[in-house]
Amino acid sequence: MNRRTTLLGVAEVLAWWAVLALLWLVFISAVDTLELVVGASAALVGAFAAWGARRAVSGW
Repeated sequence: MNRRTTLLGVAEVLAWWAVLALLWLVFISAVDTLELVVGASAALVGAFAAWGARRAVSGW
């Protein structure tokens, strides 16, 4: 991977993370510190899974 593809990959993971974290916050009823940590962690795992799945499907 060169620098451009690395930056695109990081940007994609961050975009997925932001969308999934926002979705998590919309669906929970009470926002406290533990919920934020769990939501951010779950969104990060989901973001890497979505990035990997997109790369596998596109043959990148």
